[in-house]
This record gives sequence, structure tokens and C-alpha cells, in this order.
Amino acid sequence: MRTERNLTRLDRVFARLDREPERPAHIDVPRMTRHRVVLFAGTLAFYVAIVWAVVITSWLVRLDWQVMFFRPYQQWSNVHWFVDYYVVLGQRGPTAVMVAAWLGWRCWRQHTLRPLLALGVSLLLLNITVGAAKLGMGRLGPHYATTIGANEMGLGGDIFPSGHTANAVVTWGILAYLASTPRARRWLSALSAVTSLGVGLSTVYLGTHWLSDVLLGWAAGLLILLALPWFEQLIARAENGIFDLRDDWRARGTVTVSVPPAPVEAPVLLKPRPAPADEDAAAREAARSARAPVYLAPGPHTPRSERTPVTPVGSRRPPHPDRTARGTTPTARPLTGG
Repeated sequence: MRTERNLTRLDRVFARLDREPERPAHIDVPRMTRHRVVLFAGTLAFYVAIVWAVVITSWLVRLDWQVMFFRPYQQWSNVHWFVDYYVVLGQRGPTAVMVAAWLGWRCWRQHTLRPLLALGVSLLLLNITVGAAKLGMGRLGPHYATTIGANEMGLGGDIFPSGHTANAVVTWGILAYLASTPRARRWLSALSAVTSLGVGLSTVYLGTHWLSDVLLGWAAGLLILLALPWFEQLIARAENGIFDLRDDWRARGTVTVSVPPAPVEAPVLLKPRPAPADEDAAAREAARSARAPVYLAPGPHTPRSERTPVTPVGSRRPPHPDRTARGTTPTARPLTGG
């Protein structure tokens, strides 16, 4: 007998995802085409050029200082409240939660874990590449600058490239990357570009980043989106592995109760019916076995008061001199007295 445990909410979610084990055919998975390789190479060259321009303290560093001295947050102070809220669209925590909620619904509808896995891979690449660049170059921000006109590199800072800008490019650009139709991909690409551009300019307005930080952040986020097709096979293997683990976990949760087989009764041996010649002998044997025991007294039925118990050792009733036997006439007693 096989008993199944009660389904939990997680079981129902996996059951929903398992309704369609293969990825729907209408979902277009981006591939690393020649056009994408060219874009990746061009963006990488732009990334290296920005780093080199800052390292040699070129005209780009002078532009950074000019924008910092302009102090946009003082020139347009009436929009400061709006920029404070808008820059949240580049913070990793709130944006990751919002995008993950949307992609989770996509996973539910399309019966696949690919959207959430693609988001996880992109954020992992973002933390590794941008984090390593920040710590490696160690540039100080405008509010902590020490020498006017210097590039402020290697002083223990962590603002080059801009993490807000790179996060905005990756987090909102992943929606365009995972779009199901070319038209949706175009619209979402334009929307993510405008959003990330606004986040980058917001950090410059608030004085938390140099302009070159924002340019390098755009390049860093775009490199991650362009490199994602190289990780599609890894995402597919991770999805299959998760479903395999789910199946193993479900199999371990199923309890199999073995019922012992019913005992086999011993065969009943039937006595063969006696032949006609032996029927008289069988009848005599039956009559002999039904005969009364020898210790029961034969004879006519008598009342219990007149019955003398008979045992193998004789009667237990003591003799009485005045008792007369049954069926005899008692003798007359002599009369005494006057």
C-alpha cells in the first residue's frame, strides 16, 4: 500500500511548474550572434577607454571637476526631492525585489524557472565584476576629493564605476532580455535605457558620483547583458538540476508501507467416502460410539428421590435398618402401649 503525504504550497508551485516540462516554443532565447559579439567588443573597448582616460587624468577628469564645481543640486534645488526618490530605482535591494516579483509571475505563467535564474546570474556577475573594479581602482567620490584636478584613484574609494548606474542597466535591462516578442524587447530596451540614464544623471546631480563613474557604470551593466547568452546553457542545467532535486525530495517524502501477504491455510484433507461394502461396518462403529457409558445404571427411569447413585466403588448412601426395598410390602410394626 502506498500512502502520499499532504501537498504543501511548495508542492503546488512545483506541480504548476511541472505541467509543461519543456520550455514553451514561443519563448525566444537570445543567442550569441555575430551582431551581439560586435556590440560586446565595442562596449568593452569603450570601458577600457574610460578607465584609461581617468588613469592618465585626461580631459574627462577635468570635466568631472567642472560638473562637481557647478553643483547641480544647488542650481536646481526645486527638483531635489524628486531626484532623491528617483535614484532608488538604481539601488540593488528595492529594484531586485520588484523585478524578482515580476519575473516570478513570469515563471508561474510560462512554467519555467529561467527568468529568475537569469536574474540571479546577472546579479551575480554584476556583484563580481563591478565590485572587483570598485575595490581595484579605489577612486574617491566628489564629496571626499582631496586634490583639485586629480583623478583620485587608488585612495581607498569605491565609486568607480557607479554601482547605481550599472545596477539600473542590469536590473531593468533583464526585462528586455527576457521579453517574449521582438516588439516587447524593443520597448523594454528603450524603457530600461531611459531609466538607467536617469539614475546615472541623478547620482551626478546629487554629487555622489563623477560623470566618468556614470559612463563606466553604463558600460559595465551593458557588458553583463550582452554576455548573458554565454550562460544560457548553465541556466538550463541549473533549471534541470533544481527539478531533479525536487523529484528526489518528493520521492524521499513518500512513505511506502509493505503489507505482508495473507497466510496460506493448510489444505483440508477430506476423508474418503467408504465403499458400499464398508457401510455396514461404519454404521456399527457409529452405534457403538453412541452407546451409553457402562457406569450409567440401566433400567427404567426412577424418581431422583428413589435413585441410588452408582459409582465404581459402590453406593455412597449408608444402610438404614428401617428402609425397605422398592416393590415389597412393609411388615406391620408391633403396637406398644395400652
